[in-house]
Amino acid sequence: MAVGVRKQQAAQTEAELKAAAVRAFARLGYLNTKITDITAEAGRAAGSFYTHFANKETLLEALLADLLAEGDRTVVTPGHDDDFRDRDAVRWHVATYWSFYRRYRTTVVALQQAATVDESFAQRSRELMEPDLRHIADHLGNLNLPGDPLLVASMFTTLLSTCADLWLSGRGPQLGRVLSDEEAIETLTSFLYAGIGAGKP
Repeated sequence: MAVGVRKQQAAQTEAELKAAAVRAFARLGYLNTKITDITAEAGRAAGSFYTHFANKETLLEALLADLLAEGDRTVVTPGHDDDFRDRDAVRWHVATYWSFYRRYRTTVVALQQAATVDESFAQRSRELMEPDLRHIADHLGNLNLPGDPLLVASMFTTLLSTCADLWLSGRGPQLGRVLSDEEAIETLTSFLYAGIGAGKP
């Protein structure tokens, strides 16, 4: 019983450190956040961090693993369709990613910042995310694509993530009105659907 309690406490502390890290990243930015900022945010002793993570990068990698696991759970929810000849299938993926990015934007931005300054972290991130990229490439398999499915999948996901980053951060072009999620999702869906050549005879 004592071992079980210790494991539960360790898991709770790890979860608290990850949540505290996200709050610190949101306030300070990933690159400016120190481990002591994270432990202070979590209300933990500075040394407790190293019981769970070797450094800030391994904590961020753990956050990425959590995001990928969440993504895996999403694909088994109702509405998921893997045939991108159907516009509704494309729209489901766009809407799901838009909602996902809105919810986890701080962590996604932290991952981008870390990859910019650390090539080994960037490589590890690419390795972890490759199955998701291949998942999209598989969805494109029934189409007459303008290029290699993996290349098109990379373009598809890059455009989607870049647009989400611009608009949800408030850095997108000023339209003189508020861009609703519905308009953004519909416009992106139409653009991507046309770009992959779906709907053509």
